[in-house]
Amino acid sequence: MDHPNDRPGPVEPPPTPWELPSREQLAALETDDDLVAVGADLAPGTVLAAYRRGIFPMPEPPRLRLRSRTPPAVGWWCPADRGVLRLDRLRVSRSLRRAVRDFEIRVDTVFDEVVAACGDPRRPGAWIDAEIRAAYSELHRLGWAHSVEAWQDGRLAGGLYGVAIGGLFAGESMFYRVRDASKVALVALVERLADEHARDRLIDVQWSTPHLQSLGVEEIPRRAYLEQLPGLLGVPLPAAFAQLAGGGESLPATGGHQ
Repeated sequence: MDHPNDRPGPVEPPPTPWELPSREQLAALETDDDLVAVGADLAPGTVLAAYRRGIFPMPEPPRLRLRSRTPPAVGWWCPADRGVLRLDRLRVSRSLRRAVRDFEIRVDTVFDEVVAACGDPRRPGAWIDAEIRAAYSELHRLGWAHSVEAWQDGRLAGGLYGVAIGGLFAGESMFYRVRDASKVALVALVERLADEHARDRLIDVQWSTPHLQSLGVEEIPRRAYLEQLPGLLGVPLPAAFAQLAGGGESLPATGGHQ
C-alpha cells in the first residue's frame, strides 16, 4: 500500500464526529468575543472541518479554566475582525526586496522544525503546545499543512506554516532567527499562490497587527470573511501544494510583488 506522502495531493481524513458551529451560526453572532466554542479534539477531520467553517484551534485561555492546574481544552476561534492578506495587496519594500536575495526558499523540507520554532516557549504569547504540534504534523503528513522556509548559509533562518484548502491559505504562525526571514517567507508564499486563480485566493492571518498591516494585511468583519469562505474553498489548490504531499522542494525567492 502506498504511503500517503507518496501520492499527489492531500488525503481526506475520516470525518469529525463532533458537531461544530456552522458558518451560518457564526455569521449570526453579535458578540465581539473571538472565542466561539471549547472542546472537541484535534483529529485531522475535526481541524479541517473547522477551517471549512471559518474557525481555527488554539488552547483555551487560562482565564477560562475551572482550575489553574487543569490542562487546557481546545478553544475554537473566529475573530470578530479577521486579518487577511489579498495577494495583490502585499507590500514589498525596497529593503525587503533586497533582503529576499539573501535567502534560499524551501517548502516542506523541515515542517516539524518550523512548527517547533514558532512554538518556542521563550517567545511572547507562545501558545503552540505539544498537542498542537502533533495535530499539524499529522495534517502535514496528509498533505494539508505546509511550511515555507527561509534558509541562509544552510541554516533555517525563519519561516511560516499553515493549512491550504482550495483558495484559502490559513496561516498559523511565523518566526525568524535572522532579520526579515519571516517576511521573505511570506513573499515566497504569495508567489506560490499567484497563479491564474490569484484573485480568488486569500491568506488568512487570523488577527492583524501593526507589523502585518505594514505588509498589506487588512481587517474585515467576521461576517464578510464567512461569506467569502465557500467561494474560496471551491478554488483549485495551487499547483505546488496540490503536488506536495509531505515531500519538499527548494525554489528561488524573487520578491517581484509591489
